[in-house]
Amino acid sequence: MDKNTITGFLLIAAVLIGFSWWQQPSKEEIEAMRKQDSINQVAQKKAEEQQKMADLSEQTKKQEAIEAAQHDTTALFHSALMGQEQQVVLKNTKVEVTLSTKGGTPVKAVVKDFKNREGEPDVTLFDEKSHQLAFMMGGKTMNIITSDLYFTPSNVTDTTVTMTAVAEAGKTLQLDYKLGSSYLMDMSLQVKGMDGLFAPGMNQMDVEWTEQCRQQERGFSFENQRSALTYHFTDGGTDYLTETKEYRDEAVEEPTDWVAFKNQYFSAVMIAKDNFAPNALMTSLPQQKETQVLKHYGAKLKTAFDPKGQAPSQFEFYYGPNDFRLLQDIEDESTFGKDLQMERLVYLGWPLIRIINRWFTLYVFDWLTKLGFNMGIVLILITLLLKVITFPLVKKSYMSSAKMRVLKPKLDEATKQYDKPEDQMQKQQAMMAEYSKYGVSPLSGCLPALIQMPIWIAMFNYVPNAIQLRGESFLWMNDLSTYDPIIEWGKDIWLIGDHLSLTCVLFCVSNVLYSMMTMRQQKDQMVGQQAEQMKMMQWMMYLMPVMFFFIFNEYSSGLNFYYFISLFFSAAIMWVLRKTTNDEKLLAILEAKYKENKNNPKKRGGMAARLEAMQKQVEEMQKQRMNQQNR
Repeated sequence: MDKNTITGFLLIAAVLIGFSWWQQPSKEEIEAMRKQDSINQVAQKKAEEQQKMADLSEQTKKQEAIEAAQHDTTALFHSALMGQEQQVVLKNTKVEVTLSTKGGTPVKAVVKDFKNREGEPDVTLFDEKSHQLAFMMGGKTMNIITSDLYFTPSNVTDTTVTMTAVAEAGKTLQLDYKLGSSYLMDMSLQVKGMDGLFAPGMNQMDVEWTEQCRQQERGFSFENQRSALTYHFTDGGTDYLTETKEYRDEAVEEPTDWVAFKNQYFSAVMIAKDNFAPNALMTSLPQQKETQVLKHYGAKLKTAFDPKGQAPSQFEFYYGPNDFRLLQDIEDESTFGKDLQMERLVYLGWPLIRIINRWFTLYVFDWLTKLGFNMGIVLILITLLLKVITFPLVKKSYMSSAKMRVLKPKLDEATKQYDKPEDQMQKQQAMMAEYSKYGVSPLSGCLPALIQMPIWIAMFNYVPNAIQLRGESFLWMNDLSTYDPIIEWGKDIWLIGDHLSLTCVLFCVSNVLYSMMTMRQQKDQMVGQQAEQMKMMQWMMYLMPVMFFFIFNEYSSGLNFYYFISLFFSAAIMWVLRKTTNDEKLLAILEAKYKENKNNPKKRGGMAARLEAMQKQVEEMQKQRMNQQNR
């Protein structure tokens, strides 16, 4: 460091010190600032105390409201507010529902013959710690809340029970349950001898239903993305609360038939015979992975209630799997005579994709499943069937590329004089002219590829929602409905998760190899600057599998396996077509076509001829504009 540099640093330091000394406040200013800080602290403390008082007042009001409601209920149901909680179990070969005499409603639902993620033989949808259901009826001077009451069970069998809460003499609240032979349970609520206790115009009651939706599958994130509070409109159609967003008391303005607390493969559904009134409030709060709870669901509903007790309020509850065919049959089992559309709980994709899955994939899947094949074999056979169906399109696409490949020397010769950037229009026109001479359309290979895309998307939507894959093993995959880790590290890493899925790796590697094969094929047919532009496309094609890895590492091994097998068969088809295509014979055919078109120009047509005509028209318009500008 030289003398001038040291001097410069000292001068800068002196300026900074002097400026700081000059800017420092006086003693009077410091004292004023201290007083102001004290005033601010006092004001802040006062505001905090006021907020605490407001919060305490709000809590007190809520508590008083609860106590008032309980007092109102106490005045009428004084004998039903005390008792010993008991449990009554209704069961059949499909499901087991536990009812509690405290509240008179279901507190546990177990779906049989579906292993849970710990390997136990049955799946518990909810229990008393994660589920609450209450019916509330407002009277003139009192409220009736079922969750406050103890009910007495009677008429108890394996599939039926009557729960009765006794009030004053001749006044009762009765809940009747009947479990059918499948997953559907009937329930009716009826009051007796209480018509004078309700307002004359009172014809609705409130229903409050909450559930902590349990994680049932191995992949928390994957399951959470397919778990949603879903509801069906009375006029038809379903909707749901978006899986990744938080909703608190979201209003549903239209009347609904049913509300479902849905996870990936199972649902708890409540159906009202007389509909749920408009402006129901729905809640869906996604939870963290460590809680092993997918979402906190809640529904605040209103439905018909007869205070005279002549007509019961009727409900049906479905506790079971999200199986498309099974959910279709539930509508036949229901006694409400409604078009419930409960099969919509199995998401099949957007309208076009849904049509493919609804009228093709489902039928093929059902057919192959009934033949007794392993689910892995079913995926392979579906892949083969789709390849057979799309083979004519794939062959057409390949032959279009092959024609362009064998014509490449002629295209190079016809366009060699147009190497300057400003000559690209003429070069493109010359290429189109050559293609037209030989009856080749450069776009004929694009349409088949676009047609195949909906099939990929359809399987993307269908496979993760096919409960038939759940718990099914194939080769190294223990469960086709979840990921197949080759290594796990127990802690989430951003974009990757806590594992490495083998089928995802196979899919991504095969995607890279298939991209290399197709890019090499396309490179053989590129002319001039197209080959340079293709280099940029190569990087894009190679980056896509990397992106797929971060997306599909959490996805099910069944879906990754399908894509891997699909790419394998696609590569095999391309290889066979390449080996069975004789370039010399193909060129001879094109030469014969050229001579035929040359002798009879009227036969020239197709996409290439139309593109050539369009380019000539554009070029003519550009010339006219330039002439007008020169004038």
